[in-house]
Amino acid sequence: MYASREDIGYDFGDDSKAGSKPIKPNPNIDGGWAWMIVLSSFLVHILIMGSQMALGILNMEWLEEFNQSRGLTAWVSSLSMGITLIVGPFIGLFISVCGCRTTAIIGGILNALGWILSAYASNVHYLFLTFGVTAGIGSGMVYLPAVVMVGQYFQKRRALAQGLSTTGTGFGAFLMTALLKYLCMEFGWRNAMFIQGAISLNLCVCGALMRPLSPKDLSEKYVVKSNSEDNQAKALSHSTETIKSNGVLGEEPEKKEEAANEEVLGSVQHIEIGGKSGSGRNMYGLRILKTVSQLTVTVRKGFALWYSSYFGAASLFTNRVFVAFIIWALFAYSSFVIPFIHLPEIVKQYNLTRQNNVFPLTSIIAIVHIFGKVILGIISDLPCISTWNVFLMANFTLVTCILTLPLMQTYVGLAVVCALIGFSSGYFSLMPVVTEDLVGTKHLANAYGIIICANGISALFGPPFAGWIYDITQKYDFSFYIAGLLYMVGIIFLLIQPCIQKKQPREKSTEEAQV
Repeated sequence: MYASREDIGYDFGDDSKAGSKPIKPNPNIDGGWAWMIVLSSFLVHILIMGSQMALGILNMEWLEEFNQSRGLTAWVSSLSMGITLIVGPFIGLFISVCGCRTTAIIGGILNALGWILSAYASNVHYLFLTFGVTAGIGSGMVYLPAVVMVGQYFQKRRALAQGLSTTGTGFGAFLMTALLKYLCMEFGWRNAMFIQGAISLNLCVCGALMRPLSPKDLSEKYVVKSNSEDNQAKALSHSTETIKSNGVLGEEPEKKEEAANEEVLGSVQHIEIGGKSGSGRNMYGLRILKTVSQLTVTVRKGFALWYSSYFGAASLFTNRVFVAFIIWALFAYSSFVIPFIHLPEIVKQYNLTRQNNVFPLTSIIAIVHIFGKVILGIISDLPCISTWNVFLMANFTLVTCILTLPLMQTYVGLAVVCALIGFSSGYFSLMPVVTEDLVGTKHLANAYGIIICANGISALFGPPFAGWIYDITQKYDFSFYIAGLLYMVGIIFLLIQPCIQKKQPREKSTEEAQV
């Protein structure tokens, strides 16, 4: 099952800058403060993704309170989950301009505000705006920096680090399900959301822990990455010809932009020096001008990097495997989200409420999900194992479980399938690793933003679609079958594109030999 570099087209855009000269690695890369970043990301996953996985509890409360259809009510949860991920590309712009720390702190405040305002909802449409949009955007502003920072701080143990940090989703789903159920029983769902909003303010603390690496530290990481590639033999890359044609993403525009920026700042500094003999008021005005100029330079530089990644001549979309990865993401995430939103209703239909109250099926998914992420991360870090192959095998297992779940009508059968869903969905911890291998660390924020945006579209339409199918057929079976088949289409795209990428250079070399 091992895949060599030539098997899949991966583009290490940043590695062309790395030299062969040995550089002493920064102690914070793969160690030191890097583990604080893992802790911060772990807590973010508990508070954001864990809470969203527990929304089935609130969904039942909203159905009773507002007496709306299942399809319409499911839009509240879907908007929150979907917008959290859909805003990824725009959050990438925020990260390029403001950095991960500032973006995450602002997002924490916005997320808490969304929860608190939702406590005063008078109808479902009010929740669309407060919980779906406001809390969703805030969640996205914290979630993406949490993933990107782990990718920046780790090289040798990336899969393990991402696996440990993303286990927060499983822990969160288990803890938040129990917490929200208790709060709703004791205080009602409105007070439960108010309390959850107060708890969400801890996201600001998590953001404060995201200490940025200096450009020097990042360059050292690129060198370490370049030197370790030959030993690991598990990263996958484009052919030499593709890399030459694409080049480093946005390298030339950045050089021109930096030259223009230095010219602007230099002119401002020259005016400031020349005006030292002037009045104090003029000096104060010059300092304000200099500050505004520096801020403008930062914004222009961040926007240039963001724009070149998406729309430049050598944009991310020229990587065919990355495009296939996006298509897969459009279908994949809804297959994981639908069980969390609708399992409580399915259990109620099968008269399994008593057994489910003892040990909820969603908690089984959450607990096994924790072990799945860690185990799959450890396996992927082994030198003889391909991360790509582990990723594909986990996807095949998950889609099989989604197609099998409607056939199970006993608690034991549902519990076994849910356990397999939880373990196989541990591949989520490999998504940042695969994305970084595709585009490099420098473009991870923008690239992963696109991937989670596609996941967000999947999460946005998945649960309402399942609710709509139920309203028509009075069964959830067809919802799982259709979601599973669409998921399979996405997996097929992942399998086809690497084969095409591998075949094209060989065909061209044959033509050259004939000439």
